[in-house]
Amino acid sequence: MYTPKFNQIVDRAILIEAMQAYSFAILIGPEAAPQSEMKANAPLVGTHLPLVVKDEGPHGLLEGHFARANRHWEALAGHPVLAIFSGPHSYVSPALYVDPLSVPTWNYIAVHAHGILELVESEPGKEALLSGLMHAHEPAYAEKWRAMPADFRRSMLAEIVGFRVAIQHIEGKFKLSQNRDAADRGKVQADCATGTEDQRTLAAWMARLAE
Repeated sequence: MYTPKFNQIVDRAILIEAMQAYSFAILIGPEAAPQSEMKANAPLVGTHLPLVVKDEGPHGLLEGHFARANRHWEALAGHPVLAIFSGPHSYVSPALYVDPLSVPTWNYIAVHAHGILELVESEPGKEALLSGLMHAHEPAYAEKWRAMPADFRRSMLAEIVGFRVAIQHIEGKFKLSQNRDAADRGKVQADCATGTEDQRTLAAWMARLAE
């Protein structure tokens, strides 16, 4: 990811927080090949899926699952993957800048996480992964899930393949007008603060990172 120094975020806590907040990610790696054999020239494929981001290890831990029918998991098992987390984003009008000789741009937040994908195929392991996903998004559903017939739960678990990715390398890009002077940044932040949900979130990040 192209990241000028003034847009780089290396604070581990902020990167974990951002991944947890924007946890619907794209997992990128080679396309699944017949008989699960890797091909050197296999095209890259992206799978969109929700991830649970845990504050474990040097850079964090990702957990999730594929639909078993999505054979992408076969190609990724035991291999490097890239998880892309996209946060809020917004157009920035040059009309906000003091200098009339200015051009439009786009502000956004993105985190790229790299690591080796390891499969979780046991029933207890997949139960644990689902528990983490439920806890993150709808804790009350966990009790309903546990109350469902065991045969039904087993049939549902059989249709997924779980995985973990211990993050080995992470890149954070928070493009928030850091290259502009204080007057321009203030105008961009003020404009965002009265805009869409994404814009308001960007304004909050701008205020926070300026502290």
